[in-house]
Amino acid sequence: MFSSQFPDDNDRSNAGSITLTDDKGRSLDCYIEHSLSVDGQEYVLLLPVDSPVEIFAWQGENEEEEAVLVEDDYTLEKIFATAQAVLSEQNLMLKNTAYALTVAGELPPVEDSELFTLEIEDDEADLEPEQLQLLASFYDEEQEYAIYTPLDPLLFFARISNTGEPELLSPEEFRKVQPLLEEHLFNEVE
Repeated sequence: MFSSQFPDDNDRSNAGSITLTDDKGRSLDCYIEHSLSVDGQEYVLLLPVDSPVEIFAWQGENEEEEAVLVEDDYTLEKIFATAQAVLSEQNLMLKNTAYALTVAGELPPVEDSELFTLEIEDDEADLEPEQLQLLASFYDEEQEYAIYTPLDPLLFFARISNTGEPELLSPEEFRKVQPLLEEHLFNEVE
């Protein structure tokens, strides 16, 4: 029922890679972290080659400031060049890739003073707070923005179609195969 292939975690250059493409034609190059076959269907766990980043807008006053994730394409397009310029000062190249913004280049070492904990509020799920590392901040039209990278890896789970192309699983499909994936990965750790 299961078969798998695992690249050596210490040498990603030997790991297989695959490209995800979104409905806007943007691509995201990923390493294949794990591959498993369930009932003849191949699934892959993917890790982006470049580091994912998120841009937040700081809103509110003093103690009441709140970081709001910038998700709308209009705002991202408007601030993209400024964000790109700020990151280039650290030899990082911002890319508008599929499913997530990413940066190419070597991230600075993690410093506790540069960490931000994002509390995710979701009534249906008990989600762990996400730890983010500040890479840069900037202003655009008097609005303060901050660019962070998550400390935990961003992983994608996809099925390989009959044509050999990766297709991201919908949340419903992922929930169906998640127990099999967890069982498989847990067995590898033991």
